[in-house]
Amino acid sequence: MPLPEPDFRLDDFEAADERTEDTFWHAIGTEQDLLTALAVHHSPDGSHSFYVLHNGAVTWGIPGEPQLVALHLQRDLVAGTCRFEHAELPLPAMAQSWLIHRGCPPGAIGLVPGRGTAPADETTRALERRLMGDGDQFALLHSYTRDDPDDMSTVVVLRALDERSPAPFRVLHEEVDTDAGTHTLREGGFATAAEAVQWCDDHLGGEAAPLPPVRLTDRSTRPLGTVPAIPVRHPPGRSR
Repeated sequence: MPLPEPDFRLDDFEAADERTEDTFWHAIGTEQDLLTALAVHHSPDGSHSFYVLHNGAVTWGIPGEPQLVALHLQRDLVAGTCRFEHAELPLPAMAQSWLIHRGCPPGAIGLVPGRGTAPADETTRALERRLMGDGDQFALLHSYTRDDPDDMSTVVVLRALDERSPAPFRVLHEEVDTDAGTHTLREGGFATAAEAVQWCDDHLGGEAAPLPPVRLTDRSTRPLGTVPAIPVRHPPGRSR
């Protein structure tokens, strides 16, 4: 049985202005019947709603594009109007982090059981907690999501916003075991963006070496987090 479309609770509200209405329609409304809510939280007074959504329409688009949408709805209960902001992100923990840093309580945006895969081990759980916990330390440079049922994986390149970081570029690698219904998430550190992207390309081509460890000094042990930046869709030399 197909899952119901997400309830955005907008029946008694209208967009705050024409631009908001047009943007919401193009970003969310046109593909609403293919969106699945993986996590939802509504503020007690109904003025804010937070969603982690999977966009099934992306599987028919450009290969590798992020399939998750983080959506924050803001309602003016007096005026009866609404605004929104959203981000397209490759990993659930990154979408959760984005929402948490826009006011969603951290404990309220857990994934609905049975929608998506479960962490396969404690390493994965710990890294996902770190991703959720601090959303202002890294920028998203590049990602590729491969949704082949026989080889489902996602690679992500992040850049440290602190120029003093001894591990300025990170790669996150999520691999899904569809038979077990689980996934693993691992992290590696790189000195340059080119090296990080090259590892991703090698992995997607079946030639990657193990991820190198992230080496941190005492002054740079703050938890890993993510902030969306402009994605690098086609790095130099990359082929699809």
